[in-house]
Amino acid sequence: MSKEPRDGFVPLAFARYPEAEMRARAERFYREMDTRRSVRFFSTDPVPRELIEFAIRTASSAPSGAHQQPWTFVAVDAPEIKRRIREAAEEEERRSYEGGRMSDEWLRALEPLGTDWRKPYLEIVPWIVVLFEQVHGFHPDGSAKKHYYVKESVGIAAGFFLAALQQMGLATLTHTPSPMRFLTQILGRPDHERPFVLLPIGYPAPDAVVPVLERKSLDQVAIWNPGPEGTEDV
Repeated sequence: MSKEPRDGFVPLAFARYPEAEMRARAERFYREMDTRRSVRFFSTDPVPRELIEFAIRTASSAPSGAHQQPWTFVAVDAPEIKRRIREAAEEEERRSYEGGRMSDEWLRALEPLGTDWRKPYLEIVPWIVVLFEQVHGFHPDGSAKKHYYVKESVGIAAGFFLAALQQMGLATLTHTPSPMRFLTQILGRPDHERPFVLLPIGYPAPDAVVPVLERKSLDQVAIWNPGPEGTEDV
């Protein structure tokens, strides 16, 4: 049944494809995203600002609680700021790896990835983007405006951002040094914003390597029609 648009609404712009085309599009996107890897060895080759802008625009198309869009993307290509971020991130990471912040179990889980507190790529990459979550917004009169499902919304936007970078042929990784307050200070962000994730962005180095990993199978991550006891209906 069709509806007449009411005030504040417009007709949905939506293209419905034949099932064969849908499957082809789905498989093509899956194959592309399945090649995505976290990269820690980057080239110094420049990346046009326009590409970062498109990735942020794509991320901002993500759904959010009450359409509050509670995110801020801070993009950095200034060498001095990247240097300060690297130094602060390495100090926090060193305390985590060597200062007892991380449990032995956590350190063992990271061993296959070959990571440590050193993050030289933070100065090598042409861009660093830091995604901040907005704890609240502001009404026109300056009073606080409540945001809903902030972490969920920002997490979805981060996923859109990663997908956009992969589609355009750029590499990144999700870096979450803990604590991340130093990013608020270095980047001069207001108190109602909190760092969510740091993403170095660029082209992989010609000799870049990644760990051998195996993704979980579909059967390990998907359940179809579970019954009341948690078993699947057949």
